Amino acid sequence: MKPELREQILTILAEIPPGRVTTYGRIAAMTEGATPRLVARALRELPAGHGLPWFRVITASRKLADHGGADEQRKRLVAEGVLFDPRGRAPAELLWP
Repeated sequence: MKPELREQILTILAEIPPGRVTTYGRIAAMTEGATPRLVARALRELPAGHGLPWFRVITASRKLADHGGADEQRKRLVAEGVLFDPRGRAPAELLWP
């Protein structure tokens, strides 16, 4: 991945406010050429101790992606007031931007 594209993704990630979520696709659309898969890759490659709100990024179906950090992601989102419906979806009104 081009460093400029990674920087765009991380800049957008840093702007997601607490209590809100966005999708891999929405982040991709705000960049100059990223795809949702590239966004996911950038998040997987975050260094330890980065402090970026990776946990605020969900799938287009407003669910958590299936990954090893999904339990931690859910805990962090719930702590910020994001509640999931019985089907595991975040409320549409919490989507950012």
